[in-house]
Amino acid sequence: MGRNESSEDYLEAILQLSDKLPVVRSVDIAECMGYKKSSVSVAMKKLRESECINTDKSGFITLTEKGREIALRIYERHRFMTDWLISLGVEKDVAEEDACMMEHDMSIETFNAIKKYVLEKGDLQ
Repeated sequence: MGRNESSEDYLEAILQLSDKLPVVRSVDIAECMGYKKSSVSVAMKKLRESECINTDKSGFITLTEKGREIALRIYERHRFMTDWLISLGVEKDVAEEDACMMEHDMSIETFNAIKKYVLEKGDLQ
């Protein structure tokens, strides 16, 4: 799977939902993300084809190893950037929104450099 912001958002949502719910279904994803179930179904097909998710006979969705790796990377970036922006004085809602944009477009090298700098400075724990 190439870099695709929408796919990454779906994988991140599945990861978060799987921590909260016993099973994840398309309807849960649609509700969580505020999308139509038909849009989610199309996205799930693409994620299955790119081997990022599995869907069983009951329609329960699970992340594959590949999908989980992508989701964890995006989620780490999201949480870290949100916390950092908040520590700089950005309001929580704005920080969440900005982190969501930044998490997708930043190279691994840049993210790691920012993370190292912020942690060495002691701005975050």
